[in-house]
Amino acid sequence: MADALRSRHIRYNTCDWKGSSRAQTRSCSYDCSVHLGFLLLTANTGAAGQEQRLRRKMSVSAIMSGDDPQADNSKMKSSPGKMLTRCEWARNDLAIRYHDCEWGVPQHDDRVLFEFLVLEGAQAGLSWDTILRKRENYRTVFDSFDPKKVSRYNERKIQLLMNNEGIVRNRLKILSAIKNAKAFLDIQKEFENFDSYVWHFVDGSPKINGPKSLRDVPARTTESDAMSKDLKKRGFTFVGSTICYAFMQAVGMVNDHVVTCFKYPSR
Repeated sequence: MADALRSRHIRYNTCDWKGSSRAQTRSCSYDCSVHLGFLLLTANTGAAGQEQRLRRKMSVSAIMSGDDPQADNSKMKSSPGKMLTRCEWARNDLAIRYHDCEWGVPQHDDRVLFEFLVLEGAQAGLSWDTILRKRENYRTVFDSFDPKKVSRYNERKIQLLMNNEGIVRNRLKILSAIKNAKAFLDIQKEFENFDSYVWHFVDGSPKINGPKSLRDVPARTTESDAMSKDLKKRGFTFVGSTICYAFMQAVGMVNDHVVTCFKYPSR
């Protein structure tokens, strides 16, 4: 595993968003890179034209396990004398990178949308941190989440996946990923792409909720109920309303960053 890390420079999605028309426009881009056990997080704040850099040394084991040497990283210094406030669930390095670079950022790439469908289904009954630690393994064994390839998985491939400790070895969840890949392709044929289909549940625009704390974040909504009902009708499994809402949060269909978080759009 260490050799794999030495030879791979893992780059995470660039995030860019703007606040609502009644709020101050704010855009940020992040370059989150892991290389030889180092995390380099560069934040460029367009409105202020300032660059903030945070460099933390991390051991290879910490990267892979997601363990944080400090008790709470939900607040980290962004510049001398200032603190960067995050949603309180982002407490370890993997969660922080995910929170800063992906969570709540509108996503329209079909392959990434399929990735989150699979990962959110795999997470059922488990913690999201568990899935984040296994995410790179998922990308490898699930052919970079190519739905065409996943839809053709046979019993031999299923057994290989069941024997792979790098993913959640639950046969029902693996079978669900294969079945959902086939249904995903059907939607692509009907709507040209999955993106057009799934975003219509929020009328094509992210819903900015502005919760004051995690207690204000719902587990499901009328939109996730509708999405779940329609996906099930189309043959998808592991797509209950709670899973669908988590998916909507992940791909930016809804933005549930708390109002004190630096990623809250109107700040």
